[in-house]
Amino acid sequence: MAKGVNIKKLETDLWESADLLRSGSKLTSNQYCMPVLGLIFLRYAYSRFKIVEAEIIKNRPVRNGRVLPVEASDFAEKSALFLPKEAQYSYLVNLPANITAQKLMSADGHVMNSLGEVVNNAMGLVEAQSEQLSGVLPKDYTIFSDELLAELLRIFNNDALDDVGGDVIGRIYEYFLNKFAKNIASDDGVFFTPKPLVKMIVNILEPKTGILLDPACGSGGMFVQTGDFVNASGMVANNAMTFYGQEKVEYNAQLCLMNMAVHGLTGVIKSGDEANTFYHDAHNLNGCCDYIMANPPFNVDKVKSESSAAAGRLPFGLPSVNKNKEVGNGNYLWISYFYSYLNEHGRAGFVMASSSTDSQGKDKDIREQLIDTGHVDVIISVANNFFYTKSLPCSLWFFDKGKAEELKDKVLFIDARNYYTVVDRTLNEWSEWQLKNLNAIVWLYRGELEKYSSLLAEYRAALGSEQTFSEIKAQLQDTIKAKREEAKTAIEKAGRKDRKSLQAKFDEEISQLVDCFNVANEAVWLYEKFGDGDYKDIPGLCKIADRKTIKEEKGCSLTPGAYVGVAPVAEDGVDFSERMAEIHRELSKLQAESNDLMDTISTNLKGMGL
Repeated sequence: MAKGVNIKKLETDLWESADLLRSGSKLTSNQYCMPVLGLIFLRYAYSRFKIVEAEIIKNRPVRNGRVLPVEASDFAEKSALFLPKEAQYSYLVNLPANITAQKLMSADGHVMNSLGEVVNNAMGLVEAQSEQLSGVLPKDYTIFSDELLAELLRIFNNDALDDVGGDVIGRIYEYFLNKFAKNIASDDGVFFTPKPLVKMIVNILEPKTGILLDPACGSGGMFVQTGDFVNASGMVANNAMTFYGQEKVEYNAQLCLMNMAVHGLTGVIKSGDEANTFYHDAHNLNGCCDYIMANPPFNVDKVKSESSAAAGRLPFGLPSVNKNKEVGNGNYLWISYFYSYLNEHGRAGFVMASSSTDSQGKDKDIREQLIDTGHVDVIISVANNFFYTKSLPCSLWFFDKGKAEELKDKVLFIDARNYYTVVDRTLNEWSEWQLKNLNAIVWLYRGELEKYSSLLAEYRAALGSEQTFSEIKAQLQDTIKAKREEAKTAIEKAGRKDRKSLQAKFDEEISQLVDCFNVANEAVWLYEKFGDGDYKDIPGLCKIADRKTIKEEKGCSLTPGAYVGVAPVAEDGVDFSERMAEIHRELSKLQAESNDLMDTISTNLKGMGL
């Protein structure tokens, strides 16, 4: 990345600064979220504006010794927003403190008396430049005091955010969206699908060109990740893909459109009642989509069966309907829609409640019909705590109507419930290398050996050694241990004033070694299972099953655990009775120490007359 920007530090610093302001105000995270994301968007638009303006001026004709002024049409040709002076970030951040004294006029001819009104006016001017953004940007900045808003503007007036080529602002926007999703518990995180799940879906579907629909698009993560994937392959996402979204909650649709704009993507997003996917195919895309990606709301009840049936997209019929003519659980409505939207070679990937892989009644009937199509491709079980406000496990489902003939009779099951990285007590995720490893299993199932070989080469390049992965891992383990001992000794010997800087130096060195060790650890995990690229069923992890087995032996279950079984427990060489005696001695010692401590406390209390 240009300018040597430390993106992780920048994300953290900006968030901490902005959240400090929020906690010092009387605003809730709900009130604060959209305006702050709006400012990040405005900062992006300004960075992009400056770059494109420089390109235009470079080749601008000269008349009578003067360079012709830039116009809105010049920016449209380069897929960038033209910003009038009053909507440019530099103008806003440099306004004097006393807004009233400036006698500023809004676009509709009103005098503006607060910074909030000026920023609202800027958002309106930006919307006027883009049909996609019309009515989308926040215009409630008068909830802020002028002092607070000026400070927020200053926080995002950071030169590092001009590195648009490195997509810094896109990363910042996603980071803030993530943090808000965790903070706004009342929203239950519905507008944000954790990035590892989104990346896994996109990586397995491998979008290249065509129509992508997300019928429950939330904040647009599927579109953004698809854009990144397509751009990384050497194509231009806006040329290769057509993005369509439906989102019932208008607030979430606004987040989505801003998110897409920050990442330079265009699409058609419909929101409100007409975008309720249970009852509407808002874009008339049934049978037309090359890709479906979604994280729909799970276990929705009270869906009107007659309305959903009339809306079509139910090739396998309705799930169970109660006496009130309602579908009591909407999971299999979603699953049916996703399948129905696909064209003859389309692929679908979506998040679904874990219970859906084995639910009974009409759900089972629909699942059997799905299995009979031969288009069920991959099912992955995901551990608890991948969502920011839910601890429930989930599954990732994948359909492929263009499946290779030799795979038509097969389904790949992956049980990843024991494979993840712990972020904190309530959150798990897949690291980048863990995502690659799970993806590699799918490549081997599909016979795509060259992709697997490329990943091994990527590991080699990252580790920079020709030793075996196991040897590199062992060597790094020893190096980390030695470095920690060296740090301890050096810090103990150092003078008090030098200890903090010395600690920071060693922490950085150890952190880099640990990062490298983690890469080696994942390389060992993959290579020990599949070597140079030989797929095999791994107990407790993955299994390829045919349709006969799925239907006759497993009763149409699509639960990975029913197929992969349990991983064998490695022999650790510890004598059980000896270890139990050791634990008993440790407990006895701790109990004695506890009794001594209680006696001391009791004696002290008596001495105090208590």
